[in-house]
Amino acid sequence: MTPAVITRIILYTKRIDEMVRFYETHFGYVARRAAGDRIVELVPPEDGLRLLLHPAAKSAREGQAAIKLVFDVADVRAFCERARENGLNFGTIHQASGYEFANAKDPSKNSISVSSRAFADLR
Repeated sequence: MTPAVITRIILYTKRIDEMVRFYETHFGYVARRAAGDRIVELVPPEDGLRLLLHPAAKSAREGQAAIKLVFDVADVRAFCERARENGLNFGTIHQASGYEFANAKDPSKNSISVSSRAFADLR
């Protein structure tokens, strides 16, 4: 049996255009829109998870799902400084066991994080 692998996550949002600008500006994603499709696919600049932006129902409350998008960065402090220059403010940089991370929210109040965990030796 072929294993199933997660390659996309759907984010429900009432702010499609704002979300596109956010992920393009701060994380280098590129929006792909297919004619007649309500979903906007955000493609990462290299290998990685694709984000699918789906219009949320009028009754949906944004940011209520228990999910956090984690972006791997080698230097959390440098990334947060560049992000701040572009208008995205991350919270405190936390020290964990051999790595750092910082948290923020996207325009639809989804939790996001930048983390150097992928570059840490956690043995």
